[in-house]
Amino acid sequence: MALTKDKKAQVITELQTLFADSKMTVVANYQGVTVKSLQRLRREAKANGTVVKVVKNRLVIKAITNSETLKATDTSALRDMLLYAFNPSDEVASAQVLKSFMKNESSLQFIGAITSDGKFMGAEEVTALASLPGKNQLIAGIINTLNSPVKGIVGSLSGNLHGLLDAVAAKNA
Repeated sequence: MALTKDKKAQVITELQTLFADSKMTVVANYQGVTVKSLQRLRREAKANGTVVKVVKNRLVIKAITNSETLKATDTSALRDMLLYAFNPSDEVASAQVLKSFMKNESSLQFIGAITSDGKFMGAEEVTALASLPGKNQLIAGIINTLNSPVKGIVGSLSGNLHGLLDAVAAKNA
């Protein structure tokens, strides 16, 4: 069923909002993926804070060209059956959700991604980003790295203190 002009304008406005809020929008070809699988992908993505949209490319291109920050974005790769994954809080989360979904659904393929500043990244770059740990995992790793020397010092001091106490106890015995 064809969309009315008003409905198309609403979709374009919604897409502009999603592009403006998203740190990175991942684009993937979904040709050959069943509707049931796409519904499962949407559920998995929603749990991760990612919004997955299947929209006509013409409307997406219109939303990009109407956006002040994205209007210079190369849209030549936006053809065929594409889905768009938006995430407002994490740059790599949408790519990670799609990559984990691709393990079970080989028909889904990365086309690229559009960054918040309008740069179009290729499929290889998106695949590399998808293999990176998430923001929370990176923060936890940094905290562990910073905390490691403190744990070492505390362990050394407590070890020396126990040795001193053992020596005093042996002398008094």
